[in-house]
Amino acid sequence: MGRKLGQHFLVRRSTLERIAQSVCPEPAELVVEIGPGKGALTERLIPRARRLIAIEVDPSLIDPLRRRFAAAPGFELLQADILQTDLTQWGPLTLAGNLPYYIASPIIEKALAAGRFVKRAVFLVQKEVADRLTAAPGSRDYGYLTVQTQLLSEARSLFRVPPSAFRPPPKVDSAVIELTPRPAPLTTDTSSFLEFASLCFRMKRKTLRNNLSGAYPAISSQPESRLRAEQVPLEQLLDLHARLSSSRP
Repeated sequence: MGRKLGQHFLVRRSTLERIAQSVCPEPAELVVEIGPGKGALTERLIPRARRLIAIEVDPSLIDPLRRRFAAAPGFELLQADILQTDLTQWGPLTLAGNLPYYIASPIIEKALAAGRFVKRAVFLVQKEVADRLTAAPGSRDYGYLTVQTQLLSEARSLFRVPPSAFRPPPKVDSAVIELTPRPAPLTTDTSSFLEFASLCFRMKRKTLRNNLSGAYPAISSQPESRLRAEQVPLEQLLDLHARLSSSRP
């Protein structure tokens, strides 16, 4: 995406190489790159993937990308909005991309919603987002986004990227994260649990009893009732949801 769409272009070669190695530690069959920009990471992914599909929404970047990689084997370029693109159409794939802050969460949600069609995803995001995705219970970063992401994947922060690695440099640090979708769901009713989790974190400083009593009256009798949602690990939230759901009329 061009600068007008909120993108800071990553230019530090050592960081680009490190990200490419993280995306493809071994030769990959298919990689989909979100927002190739000027092609700095693309150039390093092409030799690592038998097929590389780059999805770029900014029309001003399409022709330069086509010219730059016209002779690259296995390279395909699509002008499209990733949020309007069906990721399941290509079969199992690896996702990669430098995600602008304003669109990082919906892209991550879309990637995880693709389930088994995404083998893993490696994204460059603001460090604040990375901290929230990988947070542990009890930390200030642990919230609904954490639970939503870790319900569907194993989330890992790989390394920090300083502002000086970009042009123009952003005002915040960034980080590279790896998301590996879980092979089997942690619950048989993902949508119901996520609605429940959203209620749990609705007012983060309030207790679970305060947040849930309207929808789940039995919360008052549960041992977690006086805890805040940020204090409760994902596995315990899943168990609490099962207990409360079974007691609803």
